[in-house]
Amino acid sequence: MSIVPDVLWINTSPSLQCFHRPLLCYLSHHLTVAQWEYCQTQDEPCSLDVALELLHDYLQSCDRPVHLIGHSTSGLLGLLYARRYPDKVKSLTLLAVGADPALDWQAHYYNHRKIMSCQRVLTSMAYNLFGSQDKCTINSLIKRLQKDLYCSVSPHSFLQRVSLPASGVPVPLMVCGGTDDIIIETADLQGWKDYLKAGDRLWLCPQGKHFFHYFQHQLVGEQITNFWQFTHQSALLHASLLL
Repeated sequence: MSIVPDVLWINTSPSLQCFHRPLLCYLSHHLTVAQWEYCQTQDEPCSLDVALELLHDYLQSCDRPVHLIGHSTSGLLGLLYARRYPDKVKSLTLLAVGADPALDWQAHYYNHRKIMSCQRVLTSMAYNLFGSQDKCTINSLIKRLQKDLYCSVSPHSFLQRVSLPASGVPVPLMVCGGTDDIIIETADLQGWKDYLKAGDRLWLCPQGKHFFHYFQHQLVGEQITNFWQFTHQSALLHASLLL
């Protein structure tokens, strides 16, 4: 008999999964964590709808709501899911997702590709996303980013940049971002304030850039588990008032 997880980590960028592991490890010491991964082939058209339905197929097997969490485009998928199937979601935690949830590193990449070569843009993105690193590490990061261009479900391309309207979500929400992230800047995160409900949270990590949850995994993990505990206690209080 399969165990229903407390937490489901959504991953739509397999080549970048290694940067999520430290936080996943931390969270797994507190609750049962499962990972759901979607990998798109180069021959397939980009479709968030397909990924959304496959995610729903998985969560249909869970007999209770789960905490959803995702970074960047993975968070976008979680957001779309929570809006469509709120009864399946206990809470939603978004990492590096702005008020325009479609904005991601690939949107910046394709914008710069209009005037720069692929290699130059990827090199610049590696430094911007991860900070100063040695040449060997930068080359490794470039390869991972290049794979993400082909396998991620990001809605952007050289021909179009997608933007989605800002809006709230009917489940408990926590939005986390990095103060020094140049992809999802502080202003992008502050845009969530108009859509937060009572109990929702917006938290900024003091450093760590776009992958702040990798460089500051313990600090981020503490904030997330605190949010989950608060959500659980609020649900218990609400249930007691209905008795």
